[in-house]
Amino acid sequence: MTQHLISVVGSSPGVGKSTLCDELARWIGESGAVVDHFREADILTRAAFRAVAGEFADGSGSVRPGTLVDATRIYAEQTRADGVDVVVADALLPYIPSLVAWGHDETAIAQVVRDVSEAVEPTRVTVVYLRDDPGTALRRAVEREGPGWADWYVGRLSGSPGTRTVGDLASAADHLRRETELSLGLLATTPWNVVVVDVGGRDAARTALHVRERLRGPLADVL
Repeated sequence: MTQHLISVVGSSPGVGKSTLCDELARWIGESGAVVDHFREADILTRAAFRAVAGEFADGSGSVRPGTLVDATRIYAEQTRADGVDVVVADALLPYIPSLVAWGHDETAIAQVVRDVSEAVEPTRVTVVYLRDDPGTALRRAVEREGPGWADWYVGRLSGSPGTRTVGDLASAADHLRRETELSLGLLATTPWNVVVVDVGGRDAARTALHVRERLRGPLADVL
């Protein structure tokens, strides 16, 4: 059986990536497939990403693209060796938001995306891109996390080389709109299956049902 990697990414915080990943991991696991649910915070704790965590913690607050690519290759090889049928990854590859924040230009990011797509072969990748208006999604995130979250999020962006122009939630939303355009453009150049889901007007349950139906074809040999 060919290994599958389902990477759930989105246009901004608050679009429901983690909730959807929980549901997809449960649903796919019920089929009897061996599932590895890679949560967003796992990038700092998984053995394959030890070098990534080390570079991020060394004071620079960034990671060399080559380190990301190598860690991705190691992780894909390890999970295949361990007999994992499907990886469900929350905001993992292709790392575009991080690369933007660290100050890489579009040419450099495009090269990383190409390198990552080669690094995971022969794993079959499907990227589920959850899209909503960033302004709406950011307000949803503030409602969920509390008013202090907005200051934390804006501060994180304004403190990074590639996103220093962000000074409030409005400019953060503008940045995320540009990042969405870049992400979808670069994803279109990959051999991956890209599933774009507009989440506006859908609650978490309806989003999950819609994505499950969209994944039945790509995961036909698993489900």
